[in-house]
Amino acid sequence: MKNSKVILTTLLMFSLAISVSSKDLFYNILDFGAKGDGKTNNTRAINAAIAAASKNGGGTVCFPAGNFLSYTIRMKSKITLHLDQGAVLIGDQEVNGVGYDLPEEDAWYKKFQDFGHSYWKNSLIYGDSLQDIAITGNGMIWGRGLYTYDKPNIKGSGNKAIGLKNCLNVTIKDISILHGGHFCILATGVDNLTIDNVRADADRDAFDIDCCKNVRVSNCNINSPTDDGLCLKSSFGLGYARATENVTITNCQVYGYDHGTLMDGTFKTEFKDESPDANHSITGRFKMGTESNGGFKNISVSNCVFEHSRGICIETADGGIIEDVVINNITMRDVTDTPFFIRLNARMRGPEGTPAGVCRRITISNINVWDVGGRPKFPGLGAGMVMGIPGHYIEDLTLSNIRIYYRAGASKDEIDKEVPQNMDMYPDPYRWHTLPAYGMYFRYVKNLRVSDVVLRYMNRDERPAFVLDDVHGAAFYNVDAQTGEGAPQFILKNVTNFSTHQVNGVADTKVAKAEKKDL
Repeated sequence: MKNSKVILTTLLMFSLAISVSSKDLFYNILDFGAKGDGKTNNTRAINAAIAAASKNGGGTVCFPAGNFLSYTIRMKSKITLHLDQGAVLIGDQEVNGVGYDLPEEDAWYKKFQDFGHSYWKNSLIYGDSLQDIAITGNGMIWGRGLYTYDKPNIKGSGNKAIGLKNCLNVTIKDISILHGGHFCILATGVDNLTIDNVRADADRDAFDIDCCKNVRVSNCNINSPTDDGLCLKSSFGLGYARATENVTITNCQVYGYDHGTLMDGTFKTEFKDESPDANHSITGRFKMGTESNGGFKNISVSNCVFEHSRGICIETADGGIIEDVVINNITMRDVTDTPFFIRLNARMRGPEGTPAGVCRRITISNINVWDVGGRPKFPGLGAGMVMGIPGHYIEDLTLSNIRIYYRAGASKDEIDKEVPQNMDMYPDPYRWHTLPAYGMYFRYVKNLRVSDVVLRYMNRDERPAFVLDDVHGAAFYNVDAQTGEGAPQFILKNVTNFSTHQVNGVADTKVAKAEKKDL
């Protein structure tokens, strides 16, 4: 009996300790005056709850079920925002200049990136120089009052759902984001960043991860019909060049369906094959760049699905170094322009005197692609594109275990068209329209390895599968590429040290040097 009393007393004390602990750690925004009626603006109440938690050393600020309007929520260190199932945090519309926090004061380097990449304060959720923060729960962030395009002249306007700068140890998990404005998530200079099981239905960029280190993105569903879906950048937005490095992206799905149709499960699209703008209008895709001052290092992308979107873009345009990139186990369907676009050019939006970038040691493997390109406006668009510029080569590229089915449909007249350099332009595949190859086009490349590749087209195409222009050190192994009657498998221009082995329709070949040769 005595022992029973001791046990009971211990349990009561433990229960009391949990109760006290819970009271200290959890801060319900309703207790601070918030109302989930979809009418009341709760900015003061939410920020008061965060301030109270911060004063006590940190804690979780809870949003129960309800519709909570707000302007800028100012995060603090050691704070978790938790949105319960049924909770919707709604970005309110500014009224007569009253609304979101004003953007930061202009910096001398703002000219080196777009407006959206120069400011963070004008966000629905904002944090700068924080550590140990999280946004979690099964609720939703709805940026209803956020602007999709930059509105620098409208006082109180906001254009990002989540804007974080110079933060450490950040987790964003399980939430949904609808209508994120210019960005659903803009993380700049954020290290030890985890984004897991997030659903984003974006009207522009979904996730922009800029100048960040030690990043994990996993199990996310992203719909981004008019801009990039999952985007790594390395801008000059911090006032100096900083690489985005040590990034793993896995088990994600990326779409380009109509805005809002991921959340309702309908996956609709207004763009039909007959639309002349279908190629350029539908975006989605995984991209590294275009902002690329600091470069990208140690990047791994695996086990992802792309549908009704663009494919993979790897770009250095502003002097950054891209190196050690692995992309593996990807499946794509209905790709609107090209399955992969690797580009080194010299837009050079950055401090004067910065040299052109470097792009090396990239491996793309185990890729399966169905229905690429070939829209009516540009029927020849769709080839995989790998392009440096004169004097600056893409180096050490491996493509293996790849199967691609193209719409194609171009004539042999396209073979002799001059392919523009577009050296100082914004790099995007549509700028090249039709290429002289239906399958893969390589220009200014060194040390290229292509193996176990199958290429097919759905509409008659009279172009070769591969064109190599100013390529040095290229080996093709076990390649089965469809070609039309009379069309060569390869066109070589200014190529050295080229070889084939077990390539369908081509005898095993070694070419030491070729100014112009068809195979």
